[in-house]
Amino acid sequence: MGMDVHKNYLQVAVLDEKGKILNNSRVDNNMIKVNEFFDSLHPGNNTKIVMESCGMWYNIYECLRKRQLNVRLSNPVKTRAIASAKIKTDKLDAVKLADLLRGGYIAECYIATTETMDLRELVRHRAALVRMRTKLKNKIHSIMFMNGTSIEKLKELNDYRINGCLRIIESLNDEINTVSKKTLLLAQEDEMARLLMTVPGIGYYSALLIVSEIGDIHRFPDSYHLCSYAGLIPSTRSSGGTTYHGSITKSGSKYLRWIMLECLHAHIRNEKNSNVTQFYHRLSKKKGNSKAAVAAASKLVKIVYWIMKEKRMYDNHHG
Repeated sequence: MGMDVHKNYLQVAVLDEKGKILNNSRVDNNMIKVNEFFDSLHPGNNTKIVMESCGMWYNIYECLRKRQLNVRLSNPVKTRAIASAKIKTDKLDAVKLADLLRGGYIAECYIATTETMDLRELVRHRAALVRMRTKLKNKIHSIMFMNGTSIEKLKELNDYRINGCLRIIESLNDEINTVSKKTLLLAQEDEMARLLMTVPGIGYYSALLIVSEIGDIHRFPDSYHLCSYAGLIPSTRSSGGTTYHGSITKSGSKYLRWIMLECLHAHIRNEKNSNVTQFYHRLSKKKGNSKAAVAAASKLVKIVYWIMKEKRMYDNHHG
């Protein structure tokens, strides 16, 4: 079975072992309709199901897993690369997904545990609230700039836009504090988060975000693969025997990339003589601050890798 998941519906193709299409149905994307559809099909224990990883995959995946069905989550980028070699088309629909699964050509995604997924949602929720607050603060600054007013004279302006933004910021502060307290308690209970907090620049929130984004460290065969997942390695292309290094790949987890760069700047401020800080300052003189930050953040990711892999505390010789 191949499932092409869209916001409002799923396209589900059922193939037999020889590739003959037995069913190709559109199902509304809600759990009642999905359950009704599978009740009518009665898939057996030998049935294999594949769906692409997208914004809506988790609830459907959990629904099928509770039915004790064999469901795989396909990595869309890698599976499409395989599909283009096999099928010569850009569009990957339900039938083609099922056909690739039948032939054993699906590149699968890592699926985190329910606990890790819940943790991920919590720390990402806090990040979203902080982003909202930053946008509102920037809006206030731009209004003040247009009026030529300093931050001290904020109340004197009595601007309805600024007052509205300040009220929302106050409300967001309350929400952020509530989530932060919950995050701090979880970080104190989590062994891996406590170990990561021994790294200068990694606080309780950063540690928990790193843990939730990485999940099982053993899925990465080495630290380079973790840096690649964080999108902190340069892209490369080869031509005429020469390899060119471009900007960072930005593949993988954008949250992990963002938090590692944040942690790096905090690390540089707090730990003046560490290997990572010295490496950053050496490189920034040659390549500039932003390239040096990416390379040094990559070094910090490698430290995170070994702390998580070996379950040991930070020491400066890690880097």
